[in-house]
This record gives sequence, structure tokens and C-alpha cells, in this order.
Amino acid sequence: MEESPSMDDHQDSSLVVGVGLCDSAPLLWRLQDLKTVRSLGLVGALLGSLPRTPRQNQRLGRPLLLLPEEEKLLRDEEAAGALPGQNQDVGGVELQRRFEEDQQRSFEEQSVLALEDRKSALLRAMTSSHTGSESGAEAVDEALRRRLEALDHSFTFPQSAMAVQLSTARAGLSYCPEARAHLQANWPIREQNSPRSDARCQVFRDLRGRGFFLTSAGKFGGDFLVYPGDPLRFHAHFIAVCLMLDESVCLLDVLAVARLGSNVKKTVLLCSPT
Repeated sequence: MEESPSMDDHQDSSLVVGVGLCDSAPLLWRLQDLKTVRSLGLVGALLGSLPRTPRQNQRLGRPLLLLPEEEKLLRDEEAAGALPGQNQDVGGVELQRRFEEDQQRSFEEQSVLALEDRKSALLRAMTSSHTGSESGAEAVDEALRRRLEALDHSFTFPQSAMAVQLSTARAGLSYCPEARAHLQANWPIREQNSPRSDARCQVFRDLRGRGFFLTSAGKFGGDFLVYPGDPLRFHAHFIAVCLMLDESVCLLDVLAVARLGSNVKKTVLLCSPT
């Protein structure tokens, strides 16, 4: 089996990945970031729908959700940075100002387009209804000119008629500190700086360093699915279950995960950092 390129082999100042946080989930939005993490052997999971085929879940698009271990590996290797404007607690005023400027710019652009649409409709209505002599055509042209001038002076575009974009995900937004603390306490899979989280990170780093690709194995009853190569080309060979070195394990749990691994034709790895 060929060794996959290590993080150090690819490390470059131009390959800094912008990680955005939605609640406590690390997300990648930029196409270049997805290419970069893939070149580093990190897989993640696509969450977004495709613009042309939104009502299906067979093929997904951006954003890419990273495992906590993948995010930590990127940060430890200094290959990850925060996207501009991700910290709402610090930059909330600046974000609000930029949002209002964008809204005002959009309103002005839509006002111009609405006026042009109204003029086009008026022009079509008056020219299509005209059938007569040359003198009658001149009168229609003069009336049309006056109507267009009056429309320029009297046309108003209400703010309530402006079309706005409704985001389907709160990219770049975060909860207040109290809500984030509640989420951290009630979402153990995202818990940071705990013995189990450290054990998972060390196991992830060790297996990735050996050239394996890893994804989440929640539906297989483990911590990671371990692939001998790119998951687009290979099936997973192993289910990694992460344990602390001094953690006791019930024999029935071992038998259950072993039977599950046998049913899905995968070898179960009981992994503990030393």
C-alpha cells in the first residue's frame, strides 16, 4: 500500500483553509478549501443541496462538514484559519454595517430595474394600441414622451417590494456565549478538551499518518471508518473504536461491535493512545 502524502509534504502558506463555524460545527464553503483538505487526505461530509437538483440527497454540495478531529489536525498543522467575519461577538457591529450597505446597494439596483420594467411595459402598451395616420403617430410619440418623463419624476419603489435572499443555513453566525456553553454541555460529540476527545484526536492523527483515510462511523457503532485509500475508490476495511488506555470495556459491548463488524465485512480496531 502506498503511503499518502503527509500534512508536512503539502504545507504551504498559500494553502490556509478558511474554517467557518455554524454553532460548533466546522464548515468549509470555498471550493479552494475543499480541494486543499482533499489533497491533505481529509474527507469530511458534504451537506448542501445542488442548485439545479435541490430535492434529492444522492448528490450533495457545499458546505463540507469536518470531523472535530479533522479540524484539530488542520489547526495543529497551522493549515486552518478563521474566515473573515466569523466571530460575531467581536465583529458584530462591522457585520451589521456591511449588511446594511449591501441591502441599500441592492435596493438601489432593484429600483433602477423596476423603473426600466415599468417604462418597457408602458412603451409596449402605447405602441401596440396605435394604428392610424402619420399625424396620429406623432401625437402618440409626444404623449409617450410626456408619460415617460412623468414616470421618471413620480416613480417610487417601496422597500417592502425588494427581493431579498433567504439563506438556508446560518453560515458565519454563532450563538451567544451562554447558548454555546449549553450546546457544548449537551452535545458530547462536539465536546472539546475532554479525555475521550483527546483520545479520538490522537487515534485519528496516528491512522492518518499511516496513510489511511477516515470518515465518521456513527451508523456502524464506531468512531471512524478506516479506508486504505480515497473513499471514492475504496470501501472501508476497518471500524475504529477509540478507548482511553485505562478505560474498562464491557465484554458484551466488545461482542456486539465484533458481530456488527462481521456483518458488514469489516475488521474492528480497538484503538487507545499510548
